[in-house]
Amino acid sequence: MNLIAEALAWLAEPANWSGPGGIPARTGQHLAITALTILLAGLIAWPAGVLIGHTRRGAGIVGALTGAARAIPTLGLLTLFGLGLGIGLTAPLLALIVLAIPSLLAGTYAGIQAIDPAIPAAARAIGMSPAQVILTVEVPLAMPVIIGGLRSATLQVVATATLAAYTADIGLGRYLFAGLKSRDYTEMLGGALVVVALTLVLEVALAICQSVARRIVDPASRTQRTPA
Repeated sequence: MNLIAEALAWLAEPANWSGPGGIPARTGQHLAITALTILLAGLIAWPAGVLIGHTRRGAGIVGALTGAARAIPTLGLLTLFGLGLGIGLTAPLLALIVLAIPSLLAGTYAGIQAIDPAIPAAARAIGMSPAQVILTVEVPLAMPVIIGGLRSATLQVVATATLAAYTADIGLGRYLFAGLKSRDYTEMLGGALVVVALTLVLEVALAICQSVARRIVDPASRTQRTPA
C-alpha cells in the first residue's frame, strides 16, 4: 500500500506534468505511436479484409495469418528488429504493426462476411457496381464489427507501446524502463498507472463508438431486408 501511495504522490507532483519528459508530453507521444501504428496496420489489413470478406475466399489464409502473428512475442520481434535496424522508432513501430494487423484483419473480414448475401445481391440487382456495393452497402453494414476489431487492436497496441521505449526515448514506457534501471519503483508504478488510465479511456471511447454504430446499422439492415 505504501508503494501505491507513493505512486499517487508521484502522479500528483507538478514537476512530473511539465517539460518534454512530463506526463502530458509522454502521453501525447504514446497516443501518436498508437495512432500511427493503427493507421499503417489498417492500410494493410482493412483492404485485405474487405476483399476476402466480399469474395468470401481466403478464410483459411486469414485464420493462419492471424494465428501465426498472434503467436509471435512482440518483445522478441522488437529485439530482432532492433538488432537489424538499430536504435530508433522504426523497430518498435514495425513490431506493433505486426501486433495490430490480426485484429484489424479478422474484424473487417468477419464483419463483411456476416452480412446477409441477399443485401449485396439486391444492390447489384439495381445496378450498383462492385465498388459501390462494397463502399456504400457492405462496409457501412459491417462497421460495428470493424470497429470491434479496431477496438481490440487499439487496446493491444496502447498497452504494448510501452516497449517503444526499449529502443527509443519516447512514450510512457520511459517511466517504466527508467524506473527499472534506477530501481525507482514509484516511477515505474506511476507510469504503469498512466498507461492503465489511458487504456481505459480508449476502451470506453471505442465501446461508445461501436455501440453507436450498432444502433445506426441495425435499423438500416432491417430496412434493406424488408421487401418493397
